[in-house]
Amino acid sequence: MTLTQSELADRVLAWYALTGRDLPWRHTRDPYQVLVSEVMLQQTQVDRVVDRWTTWIERWPTAHDLASAARSDVIAAWQGLGYNRRAVSLHETACLLATDGVPTDQAGWQQLPGIGPYTAAAICALALGQDVIPVDVNVQRILERSLGTRMIEPPPGRAHDLTQGLFDLGATVCLARIPRCDACPLADRCPTRGQRFEPRRKQSRFEGSRRQARGRLLDELRAGPLATGSYDPTIAALLIKDGLAELHDQNLTLPR
Repeated sequence: MTLTQSELADRVLAWYALTGRDLPWRHTRDPYQVLVSEVMLQQTQVDRVVDRWTTWIERWPTAHDLASAARSDVIAAWQGLGYNRRAVSLHETACLLATDGVPTDQAGWQQLPGIGPYTAAAICALALGQDVIPVDVNVQRILERSLGTRMIEPPPGRAHDLTQGLFDLGATVCLARIPRCDACPLADRCPTRGQRFEPRRKQSRFEGSRRQARGRLLDELRAGPLATGSYDPTIAALLIKDGLAELHDQNLTLPR
């Protein structure tokens, strides 16, 4: 017999209550602090984010604090997290939160820089207590394998814990290629139990890529301005377009 949505929710909630990971951003319901965690966690492993999130929140605990920071300081603080355009979007969003206040629904969050449907849903579930489940690739994988769907309605008032439980289940048990079915609370009713899966897509090569060149040039800029002729103008133009660099007196610098 296939699991129902309510049965899946009950099992995941019970499992999460016993095994949930103790992550620092799970101790706050502040929308800005939840936003920082979600942006940092995009395509970045949890263990790399824990200390960085804590340090960031100690330095800029509110949206007003981050909005008051120089763009160059924000970009410098992002070093090592990758996909540096996220730092610019986060700073832009903090400026809007500081002046306009916190949106109260998903549509309002999606009007802010760099925030799509998933991140908007995550903030509404994890910070605002709304009954919505944000579906990332891990959550989607669980739902497709166990229910044959990509959506789930949370029990009223339980979206926060169900979301966190699904995050943990996807990250530690229902893995992309070789799931740990022996440790899964859904296994006895899951139609895909014991199956192995091929990767859905191959990750593009980083070594020698334009993304690597952008990262290297940005790291050089974090150390100080670069004079014309000491950098690749094509790569510099990409950084300028993304708000990660500027030209001042013929020197390439971080934004001021």
